[in-house]
Amino acid sequence: MLAIPPLAAETIFHIGTFPVFNTYINSSIVLLLFLTLGLMLRKQSREIPGALQNFFEAILDVLFGYMDQVTHDRKKSLQFLPVVGTLFLFILISNWIGIFPGVGSIGRWLPIRGAVELVPLFRPANTDLNMTLAMAVLGVALSHVFGIAAIGFFKYFNKFIKVGDIVSGFKKGGMNIFVAVVEFGVGLIEIVSEIAKLASLSLRLFGNVFAGEVLLTVIAGLATFTAYFVPLPFLMLEILVGLIQAVVFAMLVLVFLTMATTEVAESH
Repeated sequence: MLAIPPLAAETIFHIGTFPVFNTYINSSIVLLLFLTLGLMLRKQSREIPGALQNFFEAILDVLFGYMDQVTHDRKKSLQFLPVVGTLFLFILISNWIGIFPGVGSIGRWLPIRGAVELVPLFRPANTDLNMTLAMAVLGVALSHVFGIAAIGFFKYFNKFIKVGDIVSGFKKGGMNIFVAVVEFGVGLIEIVSEIAKLASLSLRLFGNVFAGEVLLTVIAGLATFTAYFVPLPFLMLEILVGLIQAVVFAMLVLVFLTMATTEVAESH
């Protein structure tokens, strides 16, 4: 019988004092796959593309099509592609690798909490909250970097701490003071919303992928003849969920990047 995976990733071995988790092994496999494909594409890149180059150019066309619908600017789409495209492909491949045979079932017997348990060698990378939080921090942090680069530090800073509006409101007097104070409060709420973005991005991806892993473990644990057929619809569902979660995460990061680089009209 397979054990329900715990919330936290499990340590497989140590390199010195550095613990290597089973989710880290999966993410490393994905990175190695990307590196291999990148070197192959670089070597085979030519004016008349081959099958592999055609395939990835088709993927780029699809990505640009969706990105242009959000940015409405091909220049911005080109600028954001390295971030959004990388996150999308990494999450997608990580999710799909998680349903390969052996993931979650091949492992080492290790002493845990006074008992010997089977710890899987491979576990989907996005079932580790550290991984999803790191990607969320990266996406939100880069949105601020791109925003500052696009509209300038002081204008971007004024989106959150509206010092300029407060000074302008007190100079004009009357209702302008009240409006400036309200806008200052809205700016503080924007700071809270940036923290909420991190929680929303990381927990949504982690929760959906982890729930799918638990579901597949439960279904695979059915010790009957039908256990070979019952999981099939759920595997197909996980393929779809893996794609949807990759699209949602990447599109939300793209929206954050687009909003951050759009200059807000100043009140007069």
